[in-house]
Amino acid sequence: MSDSRLIQTIRRPPQPPTPILACSKVFLCVMPITQIAIGAVHLDNCPRQPYIPIYLIVVGMFGLVLAVLSCLPCAQQPKDGTSNPLSRVCATWNSLTSLFLFCWFIAGNVWIYSIYQPNYIKNSTNIESYCNKTLYLFAFWTTTLVYILLGLFFVGGCCVLGCFFLCGRADPDDDV
Repeated sequence: MSDSRLIQTIRRPPQPPTPILACSKVFLCVMPITQIAIGAVHLDNCPRQPYIPIYLIVVGMFGLVLAVLSCLPCAQQPKDGTSNPLSRVCATWNSLTSLFLFCWFIAGNVWIYSIYQPNYIKNSTNIESYCNKTLYLFAFWTTTLVYILLGLFFVGGCCVLGCFFLCGRADPDDDV
């Protein structure tokens, strides 16, 4: 593959078929819906850190908003490379929402990891140290899953870059 075709493919990657795209969007909406549901059901079940259910609800809502907005036609760039004002508004909204989610994620990390292994047994003598086990472990593992996925993407990206570096070396007899 020539360099110009490779660059063109990177700029305009091929789109998967619509049914696969729709199934992936539905699959990506499952986690935010679950976060909203678990956060709402256990809203008052974590006196040790009452922001954890709120964190789950907010991150789920904004995740759903981002998923829905990515389906709208204003979120896609026109094929001719031009941009209309509506696509700029969508891009700005997506950027601001992503920035907010990043900051909210950091706050959620503080709330979740600062009380690691709270008391899961609700007793009448010391209710302040209690946090519902389902709520806490769901918040803990969804946050930890983000770190696991980031690590996998980082390692995968390094491997791809290494392959490009090793396979992309020009032969001495090539005209470069």
